[in-house]
Amino acid sequence: MMGRGRLRHRVETMDDVAGVFGRWVRWPGKYKGDRDRLYTHERTFWAFLGQVLSPNGSCQEAVAKCAVHLARKGKGVSPDSGAYCRARARLPQEGIQAVSADALRQLDGCETRKMLWYGRRVNVVDGSSISMPDTPENQNKYPQPHGQKPGCGFPVMRLVAVFSLVTGAIRNWEKGALSVSERALFHALWDFFEPGEVVLADRGFSSYADFYLLARRRVDCVMRLHARRTVGVTILKKLGPRDYLVLWHKPQCRPKWIPPEQWLMVPNTLRVRHIIVHVTLPGFRAHTLQIATTLLDHRTFPTRAFEELYRRRWLAELFLRDIKISMRMDVLRCKTPDRVEKELAVHILAYNLIRLTIWQAACEHAVQPFEISFKSTVTTIIQWAPMLADLRLSNKNRNDLLRQLLLFIARAIVPLRPNRVEPRARKRRPKEYALLNKPRHLFKDTPHRNRCQNP
Repeated sequence: MMGRGRLRHRVETMDDVAGVFGRWVRWPGKYKGDRDRLYTHERTFWAFLGQVLSPNGSCQEAVAKCAVHLARKGKGVSPDSGAYCRARARLPQEGIQAVSADALRQLDGCETRKMLWYGRRVNVVDGSSISMPDTPENQNKYPQPHGQKPGCGFPVMRLVAVFSLVTGAIRNWEKGALSVSERALFHALWDFFEPGEVVLADRGFSSYADFYLLARRRVDCVMRLHARRTVGVTILKKLGPRDYLVLWHKPQCRPKWIPPEQWLMVPNTLRVRHIIVHVTLPGFRAHTLQIATTLLDHRTFPTRAFEELYRRRWLAELFLRDIKISMRMDVLRCKTPDRVEKELAVHILAYNLIRLTIWQAACEHAVQPFEISFKSTVTTIIQWAPMLADLRLSNKNRNDLLRQLLLFIARAIVPLRPNRVEPRARKRRPKEYALLNKPRHLFKDTPHRNRCQNP
C-alpha cells in the first residue's frame, strides 16, 4: 500500500522530482554502478525522470539543473550535454524496469475488491503510435509509413498498452515497428493477464481465435463486435431485451499468426454473448453498438453492467492523451533505437508516478481520482519540486509540504461535462509555409515567400 506522505529515505540526487517521488521509489542498489562518476546511475535516473516531466524536456535544461545542485556541494559540471547523454545511454534498462515494477505494485495495492467491476479486475487495451527523430538508426528499426517519400517522413513506433480501469496506470505495454499490427502486439501481452481478469477493448482486437485462446487462459473478453462478423453467427437463446446467447462458427480462413497444428485444435463453434447497446444523446442521431463477451451468466453480469463498462473504455483514449499530449510523448527525442526505448520506459514510469500521486491526493481528501486534472497535477509537481528537494528541510517540514502539495492537487477538479463533444479538429490555423515534400538537399526555398520551388 502507499505511504501516507512520509519519506522512506533521504534522496540526495541532482533533480528536483526526487523530493516528490523519492518516498515511493528508489534506484535499486545493485544498479548503482562500479565507478565514482559525476553522473552516477542514480543521479542520471532522477535527472532523466525530471527531464520527461519538464515542459522544455531538453538535455541542456537537465544539465543546468544538475549544475545548480552540484554547485551547492562545491562541485562544477560542464554546460556541455554530451556527458549527460552518454550517462543516459549507460543507464541500465533493468534498473528502470525494477523501479517501474515497484511503482506498479504500489498502484495495484490501491485497488480494493469493492473498486473492481463485479469482483473482476478489468484491463483496458488500446493502441497508438509515437514519432521520433529522422535518423538512419531509427529508420532502420522503426521505418516511416510507406506512403511518405524518403527524406520527408519520420520513424514511427507502434505501441499497445494495458491500462488499469481503476487507477489508470499502465500495467504493461508492447512496442514494435509500424508494420507490426496492434493485434500482434496484443498477443505478446497475453502472458501478463491472470486468470479471472477481464480484457476490455475495441473491435480491432475482437476475433474468434482471440476469444477462444484467452478463454482457455480463463481470461474473459468484453469487446465491440467486429464489423466483418455479419455471418457465421447462430442465435441460441434470448437472455433479455437486447441480450442474446449466440454461437460463433469457426472461420474457414486460418489467421496467419496461428500455426496450422494449433488452428486444428480450435473448436468449430464458440459460445458468446451479444449485447446491443443504443447510445442516445440529445441533439444527436442514435448510435447502436454490439458488444461481444465470454461472460455468459446474465444473472451475475446483467446487461446494464456491460453498457456502463464499455462506455468507460473511452478512458483509455483519455489516458493516451494524458501521456502523449500532456507529457509530450507523441514525439520522442533520442536518435538511436535503444535510447528511444529507454526514453519511452521513463515516460511510462513518470506517468504511473503521477497517477500514484493523484491516487494518494484523492484518498486523503475524499475525491474521485479521475476528477483530478492530470495536466494540473504535472504542472503542480514541477513547481513544487524545487522546494521539496531542499536538503536543509527537516523531515517534519518536508512532510508538511507534501501534505500541502496533495491538498493543492486534490483541489484541481475537472468540471463535470457529461456527453461533451470534443471533435478532433484544430481551430487555430498553421502558418502558411509549404510542406517539405522532397528531401532537404533537393528542396529549393524561395526567399521571402510562402511558396517554394521544387526542381
